[in-house]
Amino acid sequence: MNFGFSEQQNAIRETVARFSIDVLAPGYRKRDREGNIERAVIRQMGEMGLLGGELPEAYGGSGLDCITAGIIIEEISRGDFNVGYIPLLTSLNGQIIAQHAAPELAREWLNEITAGRKIVCIALTEPSGGSDAASLRLKAERKGDVYVLNGEKTSISMADQADVAVVFARTGTQESRANGISAFLVPMNTKGVSTTRFEDAGQRAIGRGSIFFDNVEVPVSHRLGDEGKGFKQVMQGFDYSRALIGLQCLALAQQSLDETWRWLTERQAFGQPLSAFQGLTHPLAEYQTYVQAARLQCYYALWLKDNGLPHNPEAAMNKWWGPKLAYDTINQCLLAHGHTGYGEDLPFAQRLRDVLGLQIGDGTAQIMKNIIARESVAK
Repeated sequence: MNFGFSEQQNAIRETVARFSIDVLAPGYRKRDREGNIERAVIRQMGEMGLLGGELPEAYGGSGLDCITAGIIIEEISRGDFNVGYIPLLTSLNGQIIAQHAAPELAREWLNEITAGRKIVCIALTEPSGGSDAASLRLKAERKGDVYVLNGEKTSISMADQADVAVVFARTGTQESRANGISAFLVPMNTKGVSTTRFEDAGQRAIGRGSIFFDNVEVPVSHRLGDEGKGFKQVMQGFDYSRALIGLQCLALAQQSLDETWRWLTERQAFGQPLSAFQGLTHPLAEYQTYVQAARLQCYYALWLKDNGLPHNPEAAMNKWWGPKLAYDTINQCLLAHGHTGYGEDLPFAQRLRDVLGLQIGDGTAQIMKNIIARESVAK
């Protein structure tokens, strides 16, 4: 058992940490107010090799392992949680596209996405079903050399900023459930595609909204994999992204803890530093323990993936525990700062709003616990 990172991984961590501190952290609140992530920042991440590094070199990647992808997302998210969503979407969608798209289509889009010149989103959720992802109603009807898509996707992250979407649509009957779902790569400037944005409490720089498909023609060549196999593709992809989401959230928790430990040593009350009061330090000590344990669990899931081993329940553990623990930890850090923590001069309130969304999106805690229970009973 080796719990350390390699020399190369530590060098990557240090580089990304400097970028996160110098470039991302100063703009965290500005991106939230303006509701977007600057294309220049995304291109800079692409130039640094921080997007889809685990993809093959032919598709713009560097052949890195999944643990290193986790390191990159963790360090980026320390500076700006929302910017951390860009490498996450690249990794999730990048693997789906690399594995299931025709090679020429994969090269065309992935080289742009990994370079930071294009943004990709994933369109699965619909108004009629959230957790029941297999109940899709967006229809894809084949007509010769094209599929015609009609319907709506909703609660889609980066819906109005993305250049291309991995879209899941029903090519079979409604009764066929998961077996009748196919995946398509759809450029967002295709005729008949339109978007709206929601007014959300958090993740405003990412933006969440609906994508509408009105007689959208998608070439058969843009189908990802075999017809009717799309649902399996996205479920396998989520096992990877759920570990990354855990690290994305826990990065904010650890950053908040680091800032709060410093605050307690610097702030004086009753003639001594606040760190002398166990009523303040003991709750933080508990959360420090939980965060360290949850972080190791995330990297364990990534290690399993790198070694070609099943990691479905471990990924589910990351997804329900990471966002909830991050929210609870940040809340305790806010309280430890007293009245100063409650103000917008410090980032705790925005961090709370941002991590809260991932207790809902990409699989709720209830669904994750169902997965864990199912795998445990089957043993």
